[in-house]
Amino acid sequence: MSSIRHALRFGGERIGAVDARVLLQHVAGLAHAQQVAFPERELEPQAWQSFQSLVARRSAGEPVAYLIGWREFYGRRFTITPDVLIPRPETELLVDLALAESDLATAPRILDLGTGSGILAITLALQLPRADVIATDLSPTALAVAHDNAGVLGARVRFIESDWYAALGSQRFDLIVANPPYVAPLDPHLERGDLRFEPPGALVGNGPTGDGDLQTIIRGAPVHLCPRGKLFVEHGWNQGAAVRMHMEYAGFDTVRTVQDLGGNERVTTGALADRERGRKTAPRPESRAPQ
Repeated sequence: MSSIRHALRFGGERIGAVDARVLLQHVAGLAHAQQVAFPERELEPQAWQSFQSLVARRSAGEPVAYLIGWREFYGRRFTITPDVLIPRPETELLVDLALAESDLATAPRILDLGTGSGILAITLALQLPRADVIATDLSPTALAVAHDNAGVLGARVRFIESDWYAALGSQRFDLIVANPPYVAPLDPHLERGDLRFEPPGALVGNGPTGDGDLQTIIRGAPVHLCPRGKLFVEHGWNQGAAVRMHMEYAGFDTVRTVQDLGGNERVTTGALADRERGRKTAPRPESRAPQ
């Protein structure tokens, strides 16, 4: 047997106080206020054993989101498994920008490419209840997670297994959003922290600089956008200039990059230019490796 005080001391010494409290709440159902108010309360043996196990896994680097099975995004709780990327706060910027461009009185058609756990598609569907939202992913396991999240949160989203646009036929959309893999294959951060445990297919982009999937999405967007349709993509802090260039070559105007709260270039947006304005010759795209 162990008290709350002893458990928090045990966990705090190994993984830090914040993570220890989160894991204790997960295994014992004790909110932070209860942990503070009743430090001498004894834990059930099973809860204590589970807590020790999770502390050991966290100490080895496993992300808290995978240990407890969820992460908050845009004020909602999303189920998270090791089959999907852990949602980042920076990605909320993409939602903010998309909502700022959307008219609540209309019913826009929205496409989310590489949906993962479904955070973008589901959030946009809930914030824009008249929208027709489709989300694609190449991974059936990721789509299963996204489908479950949509069901729990009550979002109306159609999920399609697809390699980017491959299964969409001639469908067109008012808005395409994407947070694709964009980390360079040799980026040293892949060997550090939480990234070591996340699915490489959701992190590592094609090509030596990691922007190959971004190029594929940008080049394919014009034939799947309605006139003056918009494309919003998240990318790495050092990829803004390249993404802007590829968007302009693909026929987008009003292209701009927005910084996240950390001051890093994070989301680039553009609107499909009028056909009569023509299109520049695009650089040769990176081929997409199978995932």
